[in-house]
Amino acid sequence: MTVALERTSRLRQEIRPQPGSQQDFLASSADIAIAGGAAGGGKTWGLLLEPIRHVSVQHFGAVIFRREMPRITQEGGMWDESLTLYPYLGGVPRMSPTHEWRFPSGATITFAHLQHETDKLNWAGAQIPLLLFDQLEEFTEGQFWYLLSRNRSTVGIRPYLRATCNPVPEDDPVGGWLHRLLQWWIDPVTGYAIAARSGALRWFSRVGDELVWGDSRAGLLAELLARGVPAEDADPLSLTFIPMDLESNRALLAKDPGYRAKLLALPLVERERLLRGNWNVKPTAGKVLNRAWFRILRDAPAPTDDRGRARIVARVRYWDKAGSVAKPGTDPDWTAGVRIARLADGPFLIESVVRGRWTHGDRERVIVQTAQTDPPGTAIWVEQEPGSGGKESAELTIQRLAGYTVRADKVTGAAVARVGPLASQAEAGNVWLLGADWNEPFLVECHAFPDGAHDDQVLAAAGALTKLALGVGTAGMSRVVGL
Repeated sequence: MTVALERTSRLRQEIRPQPGSQQDFLASSADIAIAGGAAGGGKTWGLLLEPIRHVSVQHFGAVIFRREMPRITQEGGMWDESLTLYPYLGGVPRMSPTHEWRFPSGATITFAHLQHETDKLNWAGAQIPLLLFDQLEEFTEGQFWYLLSRNRSTVGIRPYLRATCNPVPEDDPVGGWLHRLLQWWIDPVTGYAIAARSGALRWFSRVGDELVWGDSRAGLLAELLARGVPAEDADPLSLTFIPMDLESNRALLAKDPGYRAKLLALPLVERERLLRGNWNVKPTAGKVLNRAWFRILRDAPAPTDDRGRARIVARVRYWDKAGSVAKPGTDPDWTAGVRIARLADGPFLIESVVRGRWTHGDRERVIVQTAQTDPPGTAIWVEQEPGSGGKESAELTIQRLAGYTVRADKVTGAAVARVGPLASQAEAGNVWLLGADWNEPFLVECHAFPDGAHDDQVLAAAGALTKLALGVGTAGMSRVVGL
């Protein structure tokens, strides 16, 4: 597909897909074509390009869905990208009450979300000739099949669906259905897409709750009739999957040569998914954090280097506070406080881990006593869990630590995502441990994450490292020179 776009008599722009997977995606004849499997492959631009072949058709409509509206309107998101493309076709943007483009023919391209499962019902009665999903793995199976029923047309264009995705394992609670839908195109052993099957069409029809598949439309029709499906109900749809990866997006590699390095810096699991397109990899023991990645120092580094400069530029003690006290026959969480120092030459040194199962009063006393013994200048962070109870607990600790640099950290997101920065640095060999009796319990918990019974030390270490790496709440600590 090549389109010459003219915005003014002096400005003319030719838009065409990149050769390879993006071109294959836009050339597919499938009723449903899904592209992706890795980051940086040009998936989003493929979706934005698809509708422009129809915007001269009167009353044509396309809807592009993201699971949440902020993903559409965020800096550099789909809406921003559309602003660089659709004006050339005479498109006029409208941002209220919906984000929508209107074209001289009366055609529209709408950006919408399905944040909640029931949001799909807002589209009852809709007719959407071209249905598009960005990051399909974020949508539920129910949302996908319901919206597919709205994929119909009275404007002379055969209705069809296009979607992009990133890999998810089969047991993913939200997107696992997509893995199962595409499993014919995925090697069950390696988790990587089977190159020889890229773009190959398969045909399916639903019989009861089962999807029945065929390698050809005629073959599937014969199978359906053999199963007793009435001829009027035997109307298969075609589906294909086209892998995309960073190598197929030469435009991005030319504009941002450092993007590959950013993907390589991801933790192991996310790197396998977003760089290599692995559909099987998932967070398991030893994959998020591996104990072999941590270097143990027998002795503390010298306070200064051979030129008299301080070796340590900042310190953070981060507390993950348990919400319950140990009772006979139970295995509750621990309270853990992890102190990490950042060395001037880059590595992070975990110097101290304090943990225990204390009563609320004893826990607060231990936190204060630890602050009194930590080196001067150590910044203190306390995890603030959601809800009023978490806020009150964090405020109580901050009051008791009057005189120290202390802040509350309102944590959000899944534990695996929060541990990502720690995992990336550890795998690169940039996280060291100061030899002590807490090393073994800490390493055991790290290696078992996220499958282990506890993650308190891991989350406390992740919190401290993230604050140090971002320089958040550590101002003025460059004067620290001792251990």
